[in-house]
Amino acid sequence: MFMHTIWRFQGVGDMDLWQLDAAQASALMAQGELRSEDLTRACLDRIAAREPVLKAWAHLDPEGALAQARVRDREPRRGPLHGIPVGIKDVIRTADLPTTFHSPVYAGHRPNEDAHAVAVLRALGAVILGKTHTLEFACGGAFPPTCNPWDPQRTPGGSSSGSGAAVADGMVPLALGTQTGGSTIRPAAFCGVYGMKPTWGRIPFDGIKSYSPALDTVGLYGRSAADLQLLLQAYALDDAGDALPRSPAQLRLGVCRTPYWAEADAQAQSAFDEALARLRQAGVVLVELPWPEGCEEINRWQDEVMQDGGRYAFWPERLNHPELLHADFQAKLDNHLGLTPERMRRATDGIARCRAAFEALLSGLDGALGLSAPGPAPIGLHTQGMATFNRMWTALQVPCIGIPALWTAQGLPMGLQLIGRRYDDAALLAVAQALGTVLDTRRTPWN
Repeated sequence: MFMHTIWRFQGVGDMDLWQLDAAQASALMAQGELRSEDLTRACLDRIAAREPVLKAWAHLDPEGALAQARVRDREPRRGPLHGIPVGIKDVIRTADLPTTFHSPVYAGHRPNEDAHAVAVLRALGAVILGKTHTLEFACGGAFPPTCNPWDPQRTPGGSSSGSGAAVADGMVPLALGTQTGGSTIRPAAFCGVYGMKPTWGRIPFDGIKSYSPALDTVGLYGRSAADLQLLLQAYALDDAGDALPRSPAQLRLGVCRTPYWAEADAQAQSAFDEALARLRQAGVVLVELPWPEGCEEINRWQDEVMQDGGRYAFWPERLNHPELLHADFQAKLDNHLGLTPERMRRATDGIARCRAAFEALLSGLDGALGLSAPGPAPIGLHTQGMATFNRMWTALQVPCIGIPALWTAQGLPMGLQLIGRRYDDAALLAVAQALGTVLDTRRTPWN
């Protein structure tokens, strides 16, 4: 089934169709040089070739995807995402595919409507290719079978495991994930792709299985900053005038090592410092950013808010199917951390203070740089990796972009993270695009 057809496009060169990123494919479709059916078929052939190893997909309907693509090719173009295949994390409801949350409680479950995030993509002409694997309910329980495209013995990260791995491996150019702790940025780091956690609440969470409403955020995956721009535009987050092109020499960025810097691997610390040196050479002004005083417990507070959400999120499942509910969720419902009203007030008040303090530190800066993960993906598929360098940003509800810019000596991705102020999503992506001209080596698992 795997078709190794080589195409040559002006400005792109010789490449397999599945190697095109979304922005390249969109431009070719707009010029009439590429059909959605051809791109979708190429993605499906790539999946057929690689899925036995990677195991990124929970649900696929190849004929249904091709039928969508054929319709897109016949109808007027609706916008830049028209005809572009997209993968959807299997906690996000889809009307035409099962949504099972990787849980036996929902085996065979078919929702009767799309989640908000999917409905937008469908309305803009995207092809919903399939559902990607996730950690059970995106927060515990059963691990997904997905492995890392760079090394099948390693985790792809989670909980948006399938989305990150599928985009990295050329199976699909774009995908949706979610993040409540580090579930979008960490897989982007481990798989070597671009990932974005927008400002909390800017993409409605309607139609997605919630874990902690104060933290749950839709996540975005692509192979380039231009790909993320297509998704920001789709969700009306490309605020006019905010995202003017920037050059590296115009940027002034904070360097935020956080209170958890010592928990990073030496190779991650070294790669981070080397990236900073390259940015300085390119003219970027870098300022060491102190962590706000009194905010050293931010990760623990985030975990308490997250776990408090779990005390209620799975109550219907326990009432209806207690025998199918994993012990992890039973423990959350039973308040395994012993959370009290006093602790919750302390955590939420502390986060609120830190949110204001951090954004004050960003005054006069175009964003902050930090690690995406403590190091490369750990060996083993029964781990998601640590969210040490993600929790605080999810708690603060700020936008974050993972850039594939840090690599081990063995060529494994680790990821650089760009953080901004709430609602500065478009401006932050413009900064990421500028940084990519200096740092993004665009490595792929197949080269």
